Amino acid sequence: MFRAIRQAMFLILLAGTAAWATHVWHPRAPALYLVEEPLRDDEVSLKVIQQRWQGKVLWIDARIQEQYEAEHIPGAVLLNEQHFEEQLFGLLDTLQTNKKPIILYCNAAKCDASRKILERLKQMLSIENAFVLKGGWNAWKQNGRQDRD
Repeated sequence: MFRAIRQAMFLILLAGTAAWATHVWHPRAPALYLVEEPLRDDEVSLKVIQQRWQGKVLWIDARIQEQYEAEHIPGAVLLNEQHFEEQLFGLLDTLQTNKKPIILYCNAAKCDASRKILERLKQMLSIENAFVLKGGWNAWKQNGRQDRD
């Protein structure tokens, strides 16, 4: 009897380990919770970007230059905290003549760099139609690539 219980526990442990590993390494693993956190007032999701604007937005990458140079959303421009003034000067014409919604992103959902850049842009240029991408670069890597034009 003890041997059967031990074997059952071993099988349960193996199954749990396999399930966990599949979830961690599967490229389309679902979230472990059923309710998605609601969007904040200054956030927008990839789904909303596609539905509302058909993906026609001005992307601003708020990550560091090395990350931007390694990989970024096609058409995105770089504007980060480290070199904000210099980069902003080079983007003034683009930002002032832009008619598209502006979407800022950084590394992940917990990254505040895009929010800081958004606030600075609103203060300096009175930009209204600008949002932070919920989930940031990680959301784009997981879901945005199939939405490219």
